[in-house]
Amino acid sequence: MYALRRAAAAATVTLALSSTSGALADELTGTLKKVKETGVITLGFRDSSVPFSYLDGDQKPVGYALDICRHIVDAVKVRLGLAQLEVRLNGVTSATRLPLIANGTIDLECGSTTNTFERRNQVAFTNTNFLTATRYVAKKGADLHTIDDLLGRTVVSTSGTINLRQINEANVARNLGLTILPAVDHAEAFLMVQSGRAAAFVMDDVLLASLVAAARDPGAYEISTEALSKPEPYAVMLRRDDAPFKAVADAATAKLYASPEGRKLYHRWFTQPIPPRSINLNLPMSDALSKAYARPSDSYDPNSY
Repeated sequence: MYALRRAAAAATVTLALSSTSGALADELTGTLKKVKETGVITLGFRDSSVPFSYLDGDQKPVGYALDICRHIVDAVKVRLGLAQLEVRLNGVTSATRLPLIANGTIDLECGSTTNTFERRNQVAFTNTNFLTATRYVAKKGADLHTIDDLLGRTVVSTSGTINLRQINEANVARNLGLTILPAVDHAEAFLMVQSGRAAAFVMDDVLLASLVAAARDPGAYEISTEALSKPEPYAVMLRRDDAPFKAVADAATAKLYASPEGRKLYHRWFTQPIPPRSINLNLPMSDALSKAYARPSDSYDPNSY
């Protein structure tokens, strides 16, 4: 009789554990559920957003933002109890990155995307990983330093970016009479300045610095002293209305930024030679970003930094 009772009790415990496990599985929603069911997570990358996300000499996607995304992937594996998780890489552009997040093609966008109020109507962002401002690059001999110096010139910016909107707004507000051209990507835009098709390329200053550093003659170019914006936050992008997945991403990035490993990661990409040409951006961490690392935030408001 005792043996029968023990067997019945064991069966009850087993059934309870099975039910609990099933309940936990049922609780998964959104991206976590999709990743659990498929065993795959997809990262979006850019091919020329140095040093955030770009192709190295072997055409392999690398960069600061991709490394941050891999920390998020590790946290997802732990959250889901997965021994293995396949990571797929999907190229995106300025124009396609938001739609590909929204429609589920990619799960994390690991590039150089500015966290803005407008974009948060379509997507979500995890904690800020960089602070930049909008400026322009021009040939040094052109003697262009301020926004008003661009009067009547042809300028270019990358399609689908906040920077393109900002230069259009400045054109109207200051009556500059600019001819504003859209480029497919940053590399094409900078080439237009190099070839003389445009007098200036309007973009985030850190991306301009990376393009200049990689140019054949870096000394031939200069970045404007005047900015078109306040400091703006970059962050990894993910889907809206997916609180469980965002909670994993927020916890992973906050832990990374608060650790010595986070500082090492920053210095690896911004103050040391990077592939494929061993250029050095020489961009020490700013005081504002250091504070953002110490107190992680997903705020879009420049005044928060």
